[in-house]
Amino acid sequence: MALNVKILDEKKNKVTFQIEGDTHTLAGALTKELWTDSSVKAAGYHVDHPLLGKPAFTVEADDAKKAVSAAAKRLAKTAEKLSEQAKKELK
Repeated sequence: MALNVKILDEKKNKVTFQIEGDTHTLAGALTKELWTDSSVKAAGYHVDHPLLGKPAFTVEADDAKKAVSAAAKRLAKTAEKLSEQAKKELK
C-alpha cells in the first residue's frame, strides 16, 4: 500500500496535510497517537467524501511537523510490536 503525504498548509505551530492512499484506518490511529503528545494543542482529520476522500489532518502543536513525525514513528513502533507478537502467537 503506497501512502503519500501532501502538505496543504504549513506554519511553525500548525500544519494541514493529506494522506493519499488511506482513509479512516491510519487516520484514526495517527490522531489518537498525536493526542498522547503533551505539546499537541489540537489534532483531527476529516474526509470530504466517504468513498473518494483523502484524510485531511490539521495539527496544532509547539512544533507541528515534529509532533506528526514523532507520532508516526511511535505508531510504526507499535505496529512492529503487534506484528512480532502475532507471529509468535499464531505459529
